[in-house]
Amino acid sequence: MQMKKKKSLPGQSSVSRREFLQTSAVAAAAFTIVPRHVLGGPGYVAPSDKLNIAAIGAGGKGRSDIAEVSTENIVALCDVDDVKMQGTLKDAEERALKLQSEGKGDGKSPLAKANHYKDFRVMLDKEKHIDAVTVSTPDHIHAIAAMTAIKHGKHVFVQKPLTWSVGEARVLREAAKKAGVITQMGNQGHAGEGIRLIVEWLEDGAIGDVREVQCWTNRPVWDTGMDRPKEIPSVPSTLDWNLWLGPAPFRPYHPSYAPWSWRAWCDFGTGALGDMGAHIFDIPYHALKMEYPTTVEASSSKFNGESWPVAEIVRYEFPERHGLPPVKLTWYDGGMMPKRPESLEPGRMMGDEDGGVLFIGDKGLLMCGCYGSQPRLIPETFMQDYKRPPKTIPRSPGIHQEWVQCIKEGKQATSNFEYASKLTETMMIGNIAIRMASKNTKLDWDGVKGEFTNMPDANEFLMREYLNGYKL
Repeated sequence: MQMKKKKSLPGQSSVSRREFLQTSAVAAAAFTIVPRHVLGGPGYVAPSDKLNIAAIGAGGKGRSDIAEVSTENIVALCDVDDVKMQGTLKDAEERALKLQSEGKGDGKSPLAKANHYKDFRVMLDKEKHIDAVTVSTPDHIHAIAAMTAIKHGKHVFVQKPLTWSVGEARVLREAAKKAGVITQMGNQGHAGEGIRLIVEWLEDGAIGDVREVQCWTNRPVWDTGMDRPKEIPSVPSTLDWNLWLGPAPFRPYHPSYAPWSWRAWCDFGTGALGDMGAHIFDIPYHALKMEYPTTVEASSSKFNGESWPVAEIVRYEFPERHGLPPVKLTWYDGGMMPKRPESLEPGRMMGDEDGGVLFIGDKGLLMCGCYGSQPRLIPETFMQDYKRPPKTIPRSPGIHQEWVQCIKEGKQATSNFEYASKLTETMMIGNIAIRMASKNTKLDWDGVKGEFTNMPDANEFLMREYLNGYKL
């Protein structure tokens, strides 16, 4: 699908606080700044160095995202559910008191001075001093929340998957590039040690050329494959249901949608592939320098078009790239698993409890768990004999702090929208293949144009119509 080009965003003030943070090296020539270590010892972060961060989505995953960036000034919180907001505030208060009892703080919650909102559009219009925004909402809100923040010139951290659809990912990538903001997707394994070891070992030729990859997850761990609920219960008084729906089609409130099981529903979530692909799929996608696949096909348990299937298998084919041979990647979920390697020792678990990746090379096998954890050559005797190469890839302080650090240094993070959008696109065309599985056809994908070339019907799922006055 050919996406329309967006107009350039208005230029930012040449003396904005945000630009000062991004160009501190230049600013230092004009202003005298007392070094951090003089003010407060090693590791001290001066108040002038702290970012003003706002959170869109305070409950659920938002709670841990906020905690991870609480080294900065949390100036505003937004959540459509008062219960979720209060839970996060209480959690932060209790954590602050616990740290105080351990002699590690003053007992004051980092959220105590944050202003509260239900509508992120209102928050971003009013809070002019925000530098950066975290987005921790259901999948169908990711793109519109991130785009609104980008239009306000804010740096953005978005939980995985980056977007609900292929089209959203492409539009968001272009907008972030034009705005020049620092971006990051919340797939924490991308910042981990495991994925870096895997890249170093593969580049060292540990298992030769990789021509096949198997990925699997234990998801879904929620009820799925259901028909749409017929009951229409009352909306909780603490929840703004219209804001929760955002640009999605109207559905009467039901607890099977919110707050927990929205991942199961096609209107709001992206199923097991959307949930865990950004972690598990990310490992080979990054390590093998993948970009756009040429084909995708899928099969699944019964699919009613409303709630994602209980179990799925998705097969991708990637062409030669950067001197690497073509590779086939297969995704399994819902209890489906690849064939167990003969060289894997009896009684030894494949991956870990959440899933894993198996690289099949010309010279051997490499396996890891979800998030790239515990990478090992297979069998273990192969691992023990392998002389590991030097660690050459820069290590990360973690997916959240890496983003914070990159904002202050004026450089892009490792899972920035340029990378994360292409990974997300690849995952989402897998979901389209699941929708089209009854056709029993391998879909041909033109990644540059962003369209399926042999089945026009599939292109209808690349982008949704935005409703309720929302626009990207």
